[in-house]
Amino acid sequence: MGDAPLGPAPQVERRRLTFGRLSGLDRSGPPPPETLAGAPLRPWTIPNAIGYVRLALIPLFLVFAYSSKHGRDAPAAIVFAIIGWSDYADGIAARVTGQYSRMGALLDPVVDRLLVISGVAVCWSFHLLPRWTLAVLVAREVFMLLAGRYLLTRGVELSINMLGRWGVWPTMSAIFAGLVGWLAAGRVLIYIGLAMALGATVLYARSGRAQLAQKRSFEASSPDAQHSSSG
Repeated sequence: MGDAPLGPAPQVERRRLTFGRLSGLDRSGPPPPETLAGAPLRPWTIPNAIGYVRLALIPLFLVFAYSSKHGRDAPAAIVFAIIGWSDYADGIAARVTGQYSRMGALLDPVVDRLLVISGVAVCWSFHLLPRWTLAVLVAREVFMLLAGRYLLTRGVELSINMLGRWGVWPTMSAIFAGLVGWLAAGRVLIYIGLAMALGATVLYARSGRAQLAQKRSFEASSPDAQHSSSG
């Protein structure tokens, strides 16, 4: 005898789309269930299409930047700005259409990180920003990548904190300032972005440590663990 057919999955009630939520300023409440681990990827959505375009423009930015003599080239700066600011476009598209997806949740931070790393590479090559700040930023990205993979293998997934989210913009603005020759402004912005990135890293480390401890405590107190220890 077969299983009874399952009805449609229960729908989570969407919050009213205010200006704060549309613009991304109001991020209160739980994340959409479609973006959580285990949800279907749903790669073919309007927001994801914007993300794919952003990803495809990164090589074009590098071609323009490295084709210039001093790294300060208008086409490279324009493409960099388009990729950076269009991060808002895919978020707004997801909130307007309701086309949230696991693919979007994974793709968006990857594109942002690749854009920052590409910009850092250009600024390093042409001495557009202090190299020590760029080295610290790269080391921080490597640490976050390795720590994220370590936590994922242990069933822990970190959520983006607000300091990390907002810290991306001074960093990207510093890179843009370097690309257009605003070197003094670029130095100020890179110091701000670096401070926010390191502060966010501390918060990520604390959150990951707390979640690991909670997970281990739960596993230790589970009936299976108690049974195996007494056997």
